[in-house]
Amino acid sequence: MRPKPTVLTPATNSSVASTAISFLILVCICIIGVIGWTIWEERADQLHESEITSENMSRSLARHADDTFKAADTALLGLAERLLVDGTAPAALDRLHKLLLLRVKELPQLQGLAIFNKDGVRIVNSLPNKDEYSSSADREYFIFHKTNSNPGPHIGVPFQARSSGDWVIPLSRRLDSADGQFAGAVVATISIKYFIDFYQTFDIGEDGAIALILGNGVQIARRPLLADSLGKNLSKGPLYALYKRGNGHGSAMIRSTQDGVERLNGYRQLTYYPIFITTALSKAEILASWHRLAIVRAVIALVIVGIITLLGMRLVRQINMRIHAEQEARNARDALQALNATLEKLAQQDGLTGLANRRKFDQAIDHALSHAKQSASPLAVILIDVDYFKKFNDLYGHVAGDECLRQVAAVIKASEKRSNDLAARYGGEEFAVLLPDTNLDGALVVAESIRKALHALKIEHAGNTAGIVTVSAGIDVLTAITEKDSAASFVSAADAALYSAKASGRDRIKFNQAAPAIDQA
Repeated sequence: MRPKPTVLTPATNSSVASTAISFLILVCICIIGVIGWTIWEERADQLHESEITSENMSRSLARHADDTFKAADTALLGLAERLLVDGTAPAALDRLHKLLLLRVKELPQLQGLAIFNKDGVRIVNSLPNKDEYSSSADREYFIFHKTNSNPGPHIGVPFQARSSGDWVIPLSRRLDSADGQFAGAVVATISIKYFIDFYQTFDIGEDGAIALILGNGVQIARRPLLADSLGKNLSKGPLYALYKRGNGHGSAMIRSTQDGVERLNGYRQLTYYPIFITTALSKAEILASWHRLAIVRAVIALVIVGIITLLGMRLVRQINMRIHAEQEARNARDALQALNATLEKLAQQDGLTGLANRRKFDQAIDHALSHAKQSASPLAVILIDVDYFKKFNDLYGHVAGDECLRQVAAVIKASEKRSNDLAARYGGEEFAVLLPDTNLDGALVVAESIRKALHALKIEHAGNTAGIVTVSAGIDVLTAITEKDSAASFVSAADAALYSAKASGRDRIKFNQAAPAIDQA
């Protein structure tokens, strides 16, 4: 018997149609959902990448501000010491006036230097007309030092200099008489334009902002500079509240109380001074490209849904458009990651010498200890200190001192013979060389080559018994790493050896007696 043919009834057709319609609706919902989720995730990624960028910029700007104030503060300390030694006789003040002129010329951030007596009368300044009369008794910084015995640096509220009309930030220190009574103040005025010009070199968009704010909430510099920016108290605003609650750095989306723009604020406190800096990127500008891409994708999703219901064959073309748009987004993300890598590298480099900085050295020594323990290989560290460097600065000035440190750093940098060797500026005139897989004999060879190479430079130093710049070095070597060995104890042993070298007459190398020499393989 022949089978009966299947008959498609209206009910069957309706079921197939309903199933097809349901399938198409489900596909459209899935496509819309996936695209919507992708757009939202890309928004989160864009904000996250911008947050990293803002924090890295804040880190770099905080380092710049620290260096700016530190250089000026160093000049103040030198002036205070010179005043204490030479006194205030006319001849001494004449020499001080010449020195102040030189310091202002050396440091581009300085608008001026001045010394005031206990009554606020300026006794010497960095202006060409050294006899020009001026009083500072009404200035905030002078009143602060007069009523506070704190000998440390004080960064005051910005004001307009009477001599030029320029806005400046005062950095000052109290002067005391021999009996400990208030004797006046020494002041460095730092040009706000110096900070603004530097901030102009950073791309923060049309509505971005960079601000330098005192620990009490008073704003001392800002880009862009508004009419009431300088000296404005922000202690009641959300950014200052975030800073007080935080641990010195962080980020948050905040609507500005100054101009009403909502920005992603990355902030960081300076290392040495009660100031924090914020780098703020406009939320609208951060998400501008994302908004454009989101609109494009939403349109694409609608087109895809329409094409699925009308002509499925055109779906491939729309998918290709989507892939192309995603590639553009990845390229933008890669560019941001490259910028972040560059900023991270700058944050690990010493600005004066070009060597690795203390932060990079601390990371490297922890890694080297772990590797040496796993591989059972020796690890050596050399601490190097420039002999009588304070005398060198006193004799030749801080500019020559900086050049001396750069030349010493170049010699030490040459000791990096292998990819895992690391030369770093440990602090001030002290340097460190980390030598993985190196025993005591090898470390002695490296240290001696540095000492001899510096001798060969013959950098004049009248304050050193050798007549030239020399260094002392201390070495410690770990041959069998144990759980008790730490970066702190390792460096401390090398530091003790360095102290022994300096105590023995300088221009020599000492090593930790507990570090046995091992024959080179």
